[in-house]
Amino acid sequence: MDLTKILAGLENCPCGKKHTFFTKAIEIGSGITKDTGKILRANGFADTLLLVADENTIAAASGIRESLAEAGFAVKEQIYENMMYARAEQVEELIALSEDVEGIISVGTGSLNDICRVTAFKTGKKFCIFATAPSMDGFASDTAPIIKNNFKESWQAEQPLVIIGDTKVLAAAPTELKASGFGDMVAKYIGLAEWKIANLLIGEYYCENIAAITQQAVDKISALADKICENSEEAAGAVMESLVLTGLAMKLAGCSRPASGAEHVVSHYLECYKVNRGIWPEFHGKKVGVVTVLLNRAYRNLAERVTEIDPVADPTDWELVYSKYDECMLADVKRVNTPTITDKVDPAKLKELWPEIRKIILETLPTDEKLMADMKAAGAATTPEEVHVGEELLENALRFHPYMRYRLLITRLMPMLGLDIMDFME
Repeated sequence: MDLTKILAGLENCPCGKKHTFFTKAIEIGSGITKDTGKILRANGFADTLLLVADENTIAAASGIRESLAEAGFAVKEQIYENMMYARAEQVEELIALSEDVEGIISVGTGSLNDICRVTAFKTGKKFCIFATAPSMDGFASDTAPIIKNNFKESWQAEQPLVIIGDTKVLAAAPTELKASGFGDMVAKYIGLAEWKIANLLIGEYYCENIAAITQQAVDKISALADKICENSEEAAGAVMESLVLTGLAMKLAGCSRPASGAEHVVSHYLECYKVNRGIWPEFHGKKVGVVTVLLNRAYRNLAERVTEIDPVADPTDWELVYSKYDECMLADVKRVNTPTITDKVDPAKLKELWPEIRKIILETLPTDEKLMADMKAAGAATTPEEVHVGEELLENALRFHPYMRYRLLITRLMPMLGLDIMDFME
C-alpha cells in the first residue's frame, strides 16, 4: 500500500485540516510471515520485543517466532488462552510486562490488537500488528474500544508503526472471521451518512476526501462479496487492504466517524449487556453487520415514508433511559449526557434541513435488496438470531443505545421527531 501517495493526495485539503498518520509500513503479501523480523528491523524496531497473542492466533502465525529469532530479536511472550474482549485489566498487565522491552508485536486481530495499541500508547513503545484474520477495521486505528467497569469506551491508543498481513494466513482464517470483516465494512454506509448529517445539522467537522477513502474501501470489498468465503489469497488481501484503509481514514480525520455510526453503538450496547452477564457477545464485525442490515432498512424506510416533520426540543425521559442500563454503567451514561448531544440541535433547523437529510440517507445507503444480497454472498450474518439477541434486548438496544455516546446519530434524533425506530424495521 502506497502510504506516500495517500498523503500526497490530501495535501492542502479543502477541509482545512492537515492530514497525517503515524504508520510507516503496510506489508500485505503471500508468504511474508518469514520476513516479519526483517520488516521490523527495516522499520527501526530495536532488539527486545513483547509478543502478545492467544493460542489460536500464534498457531495461525506459524513461523513468526523463527522469523523474529533469525532477525536477532529477544522476545518475551504473553499468550492468552482465547482473547474474547479487551479489558482495562489486561492493559495494565501488558504495561507491567512492557517495562523491559523496546517494542510490542500483536499477533492476531481485534481485542488482542486493542490491548496492545493502548499499552504502546501508554508506554511509548513501537508497535506492530501481524494480522491473522481480516475480521475488523481497526488495524490502523489510533483508538481502541476497552471495557472498564463493564462499560465499553474508546481509549486513546498508538497507531501501529507497521502492519503485516500474510495473505496465506489471512485466506486460511475461519470463514466466520472473514465474514465478520465484511460485516464491519458494510457498516461504513451508515457511518458516512451520519457523519455528513452531523456536519449539516450541528457543524461537526467533516472531510469529503476522507469520506471518499472510506467509500472507496467499501466499494472495493462489496465487489468481492462472493469471494469472501473462498480461501482466496487475492480476496483476503483486498479485504485486508480495505480494512486498513478505513483505519487510516479514522486517523486522518482524527475521529472514528469515517468508520462507524449508530450500528457500532448498538453493538457496544449489546456487548456490555452480555459481558455484564458473563455471556460471550459474538465477534464484533458479525454483530455490527447484523445491526447494519437492521438500521440500513430502518433509515431508508424513515427517509422514504416521513416527508415532513415537526420536531420539538429533545423530550427524552431520562429515568426511562437510565432504567435500560445496568447499575455499573449509569455513571458513564450520565457523564456522556452532561451535556447531551441534542442540546446542539435546533428543532427549527432540523425541520428546515429534513429534505436534505432524507436525500443524504437515500443517496448514501444501499437498498435493502442490495445489502442483503452482498451479505448473503459473503456468508455474513443478517439476523439477530444469528448473534443470539432476543426481541426485548434488541428493542432496548435499538431505542436506547444513542445515550452511550456524545455523538449525533439519526437514532438520537428520534425523540425530537416523535418517532420510534422500531416502527421502521419493516
